[in-house]
Amino acid sequence: MKKNHLRRAFVRRSGHLSPTRVIVASFCLVILTGTLLLMLPISTRDGQIAAVDALFTATSATCVTGLIVYDTFSKFTVFGQAVILLLIQIGGLGLVTLTAFFNLALRKKLGFKRMMLASESISLDEAAGTKKMLYLVMQISFGFELIGAIALAAAFVPRFGAKGIWMSVFTAVSAFCNAGFDIFGFLGQYGSLTFFANSWYILTIVALLIICGGLGFIVWQDLFAFRQRKKLMLHTKLVLVVTATLILGGAAAIGAMEWNNPDTMGGMSVSGRILSSLFQSVTCRTAGFNSIDQAGMHTLTKLVCTMLMFIGAAPGGTGGGVKVSTFTIILLTVAGVLRGREDPMLRERRIDKKTVYRALAIVTLGLGVLIFTTLCMVFDTPVPGGRIDDNLVDCLFEAASAFGTVGLSVGVTAQLGGLVKVITSLTMLIGRVGPVSMGISLAARTNELSRREVLPEARIVVG
Repeated sequence: MKKNHLRRAFVRRSGHLSPTRVIVASFCLVILTGTLLLMLPISTRDGQIAAVDALFTATSATCVTGLIVYDTFSKFTVFGQAVILLLIQIGGLGLVTLTAFFNLALRKKLGFKRMMLASESISLDEAAGTKKMLYLVMQISFGFELIGAIALAAAFVPRFGAKGIWMSVFTAVSAFCNAGFDIFGFLGQYGSLTFFANSWYILTIVALLIICGGLGFIVWQDLFAFRQRKKLMLHTKLVLVVTATLILGGAAAIGAMEWNNPDTMGGMSVSGRILSSLFQSVTCRTAGFNSIDQAGMHTLTKLVCTMLMFIGAAPGGTGGGVKVSTFTIILLTVAGVLRGREDPMLRERRIDKKTVYRALAIVTLGLGVLIFTTLCMVFDTPVPGGRIDDNLVDCLFEAASAFGTVGLSVGVTAQLGGLVKVITSLTMLIGRVGPVSMGISLAARTNELSRREVLPEARIVVG
């Protein structure tokens, strides 16, 4: 309630520039800047790139998605790769979060507006704890990325020499930010981590970085405070339990369906199949790295991965999707209705109706975006034989990958035309900032008086 009151005050003071609109605008500004930088001759090895492809790449990096139209190593120079990495870092943490932190680091005082923007950017309920949370976000992010880079360097440097240092840094940042971009193209274009499919060391490090970035900074703050409080918030417990359930359940389903598939895991050892199943389940949580051929998976496996991508990671982190907490609230609401309860319950606690309404709005809008993007891809992608429904599952998979800011691809993105690339770029942006936030930023200003009007109740029969 306190934060909603402050947010309304912010809107009254700044007109239409609500925190949500400013955050969306900041992402658009970063994408535009990244597009212009990637179009510079110094950014690409052949000195040229189409504007729509530069826009798509910049959007994919800023929205920490990982979908690509060109192999990152083969197309872009070290300068271009550095631009992409910077976009990933800014997009993973948020421009508003970064600028607020550096203002604090320079001992500049955050005003009311910047405090509200920063708290909204990191999904913090109480604006009073924004300063402390900003420092924690930076410590967690750069700390995990540094540890991950050092750990990966131990494997890459002996094998690739000095080049392994840049590979380690790029991979660590991309993994923690759940981006999925890689620079392993010199081993084979579009191969991602398939070259290390049997390396428990490398895949485990990358998987842990993905999970750590996807848990959300609110969860990490609560975990670090556990020693003092001796208890965890209900939100933290929910995120940890649901995350573990989805990862293990997804791995079991993927492993069962792909165990004997010669195009994916069929030729691997038993330990390799287990590793690939676990990693595929983790990377579907919005990361985008892959250790097996995505196009070679069975149709049912692609549908399971689509569901995992749509659900995504936890709120307040670097991942996308509708979020695990939103998914859980929808399930609890359905369970409550079936049991005849007026309100959904979680551990003997009632879930607020506003939270339920927001969860329903997020899932409904998300499904709408997913269906629209899928249809655009279906009609735009050439299909041998002329049947537009032959690649429906592949387009659904690709659309979910874009909305969930995952980056896994079965090859559809490379075939898209210019218009659908722009539509897919917008889908990635919506997935990163959230469908409700995007809707609010585009909607007209809400009249505060209309909110207080007492209207007659509408009685409609459903079911």
